[in-house]
Amino acid sequence: MAAPGPTRRPSARASRAAMQALAAAGRLPDFLATLPAPLVCALADDWLHQARPDQLPPSGIDWTTWAVIGGRGSGKTRTGAEWVDALARGDPAFTTEPVGRIALVGETHLDVRDVMVEGPSGLLNLPARGRARPRWSPSLRRLAWDNGAVALAFSAEEPDALRGPQFGGAWCDEAAKWRRPEAAFDMLQFGLRLGARPRNLVTTTPRPVPLIRRLLADPRTVVSRARTHDNAAHLAPDFLEQVVGRYAGTRLGRQELDGELIADRDDALWARGALETARVAVAPDLARIVVAVDPPATSGARSDACGIVAAGRAGAEAYVLADASLARASPQAWAGAALALYHRLGADVLVVEVNQGGEMAAAVVAQCDPAVPVTPVRATRGKYLRAEPVSLLYARGLVHHVGAFPALEDELCDFGPDGLSSGASPDRLDALVWAVTHLLLDGAREPRIRRL
Repeated sequence: MAAPGPTRRPSARASRAAMQALAAAGRLPDFLATLPAPLVCALADDWLHQARPDQLPPSGIDWTTWAVIGGRGSGKTRTGAEWVDALARGDPAFTTEPVGRIALVGETHLDVRDVMVEGPSGLLNLPARGRARPRWSPSLRRLAWDNGAVALAFSAEEPDALRGPQFGGAWCDEAAKWRRPEAAFDMLQFGLRLGARPRNLVTTTPRPVPLIRRLLADPRTVVSRARTHDNAAHLAPDFLEQVVGRYAGTRLGRQELDGELIADRDDALWARGALETARVAVAPDLARIVVAVDPPATSGARSDACGIVAAGRAGAEAYVLADASLARASPQAWAGAALALYHRLGADVLVVEVNQGGEMAAAVVAQCDPAVPVTPVRATRGKYLRAEPVSLLYARGLVHHVGAFPALEDELCDFGPDGLSSGASPDRLDALVWAVTHLLLDGAREPRIRRL
């Protein structure tokens, strides 16, 4: 195996693949023990061998923009810095020839300097690997390598500054929070005209802004995704415990930690902002608890999911306690899941829709545990009309989610007059609607205080 460095060949990718195979087989320590110590040290610093798959540019695919969409601390800056450094140096594992002029575009000039260039994962703090580091000239806003390659810093707040200069590559950092994203990005594209294959790298935590949506829909864009947790080995334990633990599953956490593009549907009955505002960590003492079941008509490979949602009532407000919905489960499996949730929460009743195979569902539950009371409900109106009164309760702040239920909340915020955007059945939503309807809209019921 050739030592990593300026002389390595494209076969370095094959070396990486071989090392991964050895690691998967549990033989990597034995193999490394046969190598000279300097080579082992070089491998420890070699990006091609240490990077995660999402941190390396796709090979064998024709692309113009590589979008690295990731959570906070997921290693996006390191990915960008290593890519730019490899282009400038002409690393054959990344480019067929050195890229002599590269644009570095951040939200402001300070962001370029403090994050992309001088930051802990920036270009000046990459491992030296026995090579001279590039030289940063703050007054010129230019980074220069010994081979003559240069990277020029630009602020996205000044799109017109990108008129005139031309480049063979560009790194755009945190483009989702630029103030003038489309103006800056579009002006940059006019300058990407050097070399055989000028390309962009966009590293960003996603936001549902037009530029990001446009890039993700562009067939010339390839996308890599990373979560904060993927980079846990390089993050402070307190950060993982306090920040990741606190926001996991919430809208903010899914965007900022998991790198998901979370967007509301304009005509949806529910809005994520309202869900977040009403979210609580712990439910109060509850007077009544129900587990609602929206059973599928069949149990085959193409059947709908079985919606299973638990909720409780305290006064005039409802608290969603659990989403135990199952996909493509047999009647015995989802009946068992519903009954387990019923007993775990000490619920009062199972509410089961009986429109499509529901009579069978009630019978299955009775067979599994005849002591559990079952209230059958029958839909006489369409899903949207049934859901609308419940969504109004949410809008009034009368329904709270105890913790986060990402899959359920995705259905709620994607449900409009024509159903879900995907055309799939909103089974979790249906179960939720039955639970909240039973608790708050079907008339008062005898209270019985319970503590969770």
